[in-house]
Amino acid sequence: MNVIVNLVLAVQMIAALGMIGLVLVQHGKGADMGAAFGSGSSGSLFGASGSANFLSRTTAVLAAVFFAATLALAYFGNARPASSGSVLEAPAAAPAAAASDAAVAPAVPASGAAQIPTK
Repeated sequence: MNVIVNLVLAVQMIAALGMIGLVLVQHGKGADMGAAFGSGSSGSLFGASGSANFLSRTTAVLAAVFFAATLALAYFGNARPASSGSVLEAPAAAPAAAASDAAVAPAVPASGAAQIPTK
């Protein structure tokens, strides 16, 4: 189970880093306007409009992978083994143990001042 959680966590981190990189590489909506007036080159590796489709689709796929990995980590984080008890049940057992210890321990005097020796 721990191996699966580590694998899903690694997939989530790779998807997050990939999304960050792809979002930083993409042009904004106003970038095409500047390229039309000659302030930048409109041609790229993928063509004039092909990069927007490729990068946006890849970003969407990585976002879906990141979302699925997040849901899987939430499920694995909430899943508990059937044999272990709840954390909330532990304090309920502690007062019973404390009551049995009080019966064995000697009684504490009501006034502590009577026990102080004087010189």
